[in-house]
Amino acid sequence: MQFTITFLELFFWSIYLTLPIILFLSVIIVFLGQVVGYVEHWSKFDSLYWSLITATTVGYGDFRPIRKVSKLISTIIAIVGMILTGIIIAVALNTASTALERHADQNIIEHMKEI
Repeated sequence: MQFTITFLELFFWSIYLTLPIILFLSVIIVFLGQVVGYVEHWSKFDSLYWSLITATTVGYGDFRPIRKVSKLISTIIAIVGMILTGIIIAVALNTASTALERHADQNIIEHMKEI
C-alpha cells in the first residue's frame, strides 16, 4: 500500500512539473484539429474529437480528412500525440522506479540490476 501511495504522490508531482510541456503539446493538438475541422467543414466538437482520437493513434475512421493539407496536419497531430504519450509514459516509469527503490528490499534491487 505504501508503494502505491508513494507512486501516486510522485506521479502527480512529476506531472505537475511537466505540465507546461503537456499543456503546450495538448494545445497544439487541439489547435491543429480545429484547423483540419475548418478545412474539412466539420463541427468544432467533431474536430476536437477527431484530433484527440488521432493524437492517441486510435483512429476509429469515422472522420477522415480528404484534402492533402488536412492529411499532412493529421500526421503532425499523430506525431505530437506520440511525443505527449511518450512523456507521460516516461514520467510513469521513472516514478515507478523511484517508488520501488524507496520501498523494496535493497538486495532484491541489486539482484534485478544484475539481470
